[in-house]
Amino acid sequence: MKELDVLGVRVEMPTNNPIVLLREREGQRYLPIWIAAPEATAIAYAQQGVQPPRPLTHDLMVTLIQDLGHRLDEVRITKMEDNIFYAVLVLDGKIEISARPSDAIALALRAATPILVAEDVLDAAGVAMAVEDEDEVERFREFLDQVSAEDFESGGEDPPEQPRD
Repeated sequence: MKELDVLGVRVEMPTNNPIVLLREREGQRYLPIWIAAPEATAIAYAQQGVQPPRPLTHDLMVTLIQDLGHRLDEVRITKMEDNIFYAVLVLDGKIEISARPSDAIALALRAATPILVAEDVLDAAGVAMAVEDEDEVERFREFLDQVSAEDFESGGEDPPEQPRD
């Protein structure tokens, strides 16, 4: 398993489909996952540190896990079949609960939990970016600094040819 960092979310043009971009911590591969608008908003809120007056679904889930005496140790993106990603939440080091990667990422950000990916998933869907492409990454980060969570509230259908969750 490789640890990933969440670079952010954006809307892919011209389809207006949200995407979350992950990067392997010890390497140069990126993992793009097309996601639904509500999860894109949840991830963006977590990254921006938005504290809503009432808990949103992912906030509630983290509170439930903690208040029931458990801990979210890590989330794992475990496989990709037919261009669909699968993930699990690992509670207390032994309980594995199936989840969509977008929900798992939103929970991991709120609980400050590591996000891991199976090596074969990264091999199949990861995109290697050469050092000279760092300008593109910097432009993407600048975009993320200026985008707000509301930009992800209108969704659309996931493009079938793209790996999605």
